[in-house]
Amino acid sequence: MKNLLKTIKKPLLIIALLLSSTMFSFGQDNNSYKASLKEMMDAAGSSEAYKVAIVQTLKMLKSQKSDVPEAYWQELETVFIKSAQEDLFNMLLPVYQKHITEAELKDITKFYHTPTGKKFAEKTPLILQDSMAAGQEWGKKLGEELVKKLQEKGY
Repeated sequence: MKNLLKTIKKPLLIIALLLSSTMFSFGQDNNSYKASLKEMMDAAGSSEAYKVAIVQTLKMLKSQKSDVPEAYWQELETVFIKSAQEDLFNMLLPVYQKHITEAELKDITKFYHTPTGKKFAEKTPLILQDSMAAGQEWGKKLGEELVKKLQEKGY
């Protein structure tokens, strides 16, 4: 179980960083700001994006840990999806406050209520899913190229 948690921690940290960099950021009066941030994240479809990222991560881990029962994978998915919606929100709050004012947050939320913003929010989970697959492929290729270059130099 400890090894599984260690294995899960790193991909989830990467996902959190990826999501925080692909969304937008925030600032100001805490309760009002929290409400504005929550509204923006809801409009942006963040919950769906987190869900896709978690499902993809668990899918990858499942292939490495075939001895873990499916019921436990389902339990982990439920726990991590709930965590993403609560814990990650609280972790991202100061990050957004550092970079974006509440007024800017409200402008971003307005964007997400436009047809283009709605489409972007709808497509973000799919973009994230495809981006993760592309990133894994790129990382594998890069790793192979680095090993080859090192071997060519006798390392």
